Amino acid sequence: MGIRQTAQPLGLALAALTLPVLAVRGLAPPLLTLSGFCLFMSLLVWLFVRDPVRPDEAAGERRGSPYATPVLWRLHAAGALLVVPQFAVATFSLVYLVDDHHWDVATAGRVLAAAQLCGALARIGAGAWSDRAGSRLRPYRLLAVLIGAVMLALAAGAYVDSAVAVGALLIAGVMTVSPNGLAFTAVAEHAGRSWAGRALGAHNTVQNAFAAATPPLLGAVVGGAGYAAAFATAIAFPLAAAAITPVSAERSHLARDAAVPERTVV
Repeated sequence: MGIRQTAQPLGLALAALTLPVLAVRGLAPPLLTLSGFCLFMSLLVWLFVRDPVRPDEAAGERRGSPYATPVLWRLHAAGALLVVPQFAVATFSLVYLVDDHHWDVATAGRVLAAAQLCGALARIGAGAWSDRAGSRLRPYRLLAVLIGAVMLALAAGAYVDSAVAVGALLIAGVMTVSPNGLAFTAVAEHAGRSWAGRALGAHNTVQNAFAAATPPLLGAVVGGAGYAAAFATAIAFPLAAAAITPVSAERSHLARDAAVPERTVV
């Protein structure tokens, strides 16, 4: 799941490298480039992607709705809340570096592309960390707290117009994308095979809704109060995500799955 989750930061890295340079010539070149890329990827999916054969239902697989308990609801909510700092950074990094720190557009794009490449590696690293820890949600909660801390540093640096803000922005570009794979894996594992598709679909839906709402709402904050206020607005969301992440429920779930009834020898 962690490798699959590298697609989004890798796509952002490619966009950061190419779109700012193309946009110098107007809106048509970047929009046509995006359209052509989408058509190309659609062709690759049509040629190579095949739905795998589903294995038989595992013995003892839970068949009731996993939404009867609040665990998945809390996972969906935490994932949606963590989208806010992620898209706050992804949306406004380039214009912030150009407008407030007077960076060249192409240079800013290259630096942000490097940060997104590091973010892709961070997603794989977070997955490996969770494998070793035997938990998805303990690392997830810690990353959420760290994202809140780096957003605080970014907002403070932007408020005093310090170069520290640039460093915090690049760290935030890596940190804010790192926990996504953990949430997706936790959702699939808790939902079980028979509910994983529906649960992941619901998770994507709420995340996409927050992703769509974040740029215009924070854009209004930027227009009225500046970048520091917009970055400060995003601080509360990862901290709230950390607070509602159901770590204790994961422990109970793992303990129940690990319990193997003793076999009676006749």
